[in-house]
Amino acid sequence: MTVPLSILDLAPISAGSTAQQALRNTIDLARHAEQWGYHRYWLAEHHFVSVASSSSITLIGLVAAATQRIRVGSAAVQAGHHTSASIVEAFGTIDALYPGRLDLGLGRSGHRRNQFGAETARTEGGKPVIDTVTGRTEIRDGVVVPPPFDPGRILDRSKFLASVGALQQPGAQPLDFAEQVDEVRALLEGTFVSPEGVALHAVPGEGAQVRLWLFGSTAGASAELAGRLGLPFAAAYHVSPGTALDAIAAYRKAFRPSAELAEPYVVISADVVVAENDATAQRLAASYGHWVYSIRSGAGAADYLDPATVAPLTAEQRRLVDDRLATQFVGSPGTVVERLAALRRVSGADELLVTSITHRHADRLESHRLLAEAWGLRAARAA
Repeated sequence: MTVPLSILDLAPISAGSTAQQALRNTIDLARHAEQWGYHRYWLAEHHFVSVASSSSITLIGLVAAATQRIRVGSAAVQAGHHTSASIVEAFGTIDALYPGRLDLGLGRSGHRRNQFGAETARTEGGKPVIDTVTGRTEIRDGVVVPPPFDPGRILDRSKFLASVGALQQPGAQPLDFAEQVDEVRALLEGTFVSPEGVALHAVPGEGAQVRLWLFGSTAGASAELAGRLGLPFAAAYHVSPGTALDAIAAYRKAFRPSAELAEPYVVISADVVVAENDATAQRLAASYGHWVYSIRSGAGAADYLDPATVAPLTAEQRRLVDDRLATQFVGSPGTVVERLAALRRVSGADELLVTSITHRHADRLESHRLLAEAWGLRAARAA
């Protein structure tokens, strides 16, 4: 396989473990990922839940320090929770010490005040992914495309709303996402001028050798903006499998060549658990549905449970997470490689981004090692 594989890490906290151990696990996995030939190592930003990547930019710096060659970045900075200057200065600081290795991914999650979850599904730029009457799951050349998840099904939004409040100064309102992306680009390029007409220069930050990415899950504003600006785009199939392919279609339709890219560049994500055989992988993934349910119940990502001790989901619980269970890539190396190859083929992605959560760190390491070997990644030579 010639398509690169990259890793998305949430620094998950397993039941019975700690955030400190989760961070140590992240550093360990990043070092192994570099050794096994993965192209990038991206960190997600989530707050007030049982993952240890809340300060994702800090963690990016720690991963960059612990590795030598692999690209490191954000998937994605929740732009609405940060000023443009704070983002550029933070990435500029890391780039000053580890130049040319950083990917600055920006996402709209921090701009959403009235929603919990993905944007309302739209189909501009791509074909509808479901039968709007029956809401049927579609199979496209081996790729499962379920009905888009309605964020209105979230059971309780109170924690989400409280979290948004805690992440903002009183009375603060985030910029329009497109305006904030323009600010970030201007600060990196050294062309930023304040609303009062004063030229400001980010030190460090201006001229930093970072690659700007936009992230999205639907055929909405983020996909269209990435295309219009000629930036690379990452589509979150692992979060929103019902709309990610539409997002890619919208990005390609809106794409205009830029100084960064002559042609569209797409990364698509997938949840993956690989083991020596299908039965073992299914056993290791048995608590994944419970974890997704904790998110969609409104409580937020909980400690990741030991699959050996969890009771089966109830029928009602399962209905809330069926789309994510159906689109998790679980099995032997051959099984998962076949499904990932189908996802790449159907999406036309230039790169695949895999995220893997297991209760035991050793199982997560083995999942990524087996996948790297089966995909044909070239192990890096020791320095």
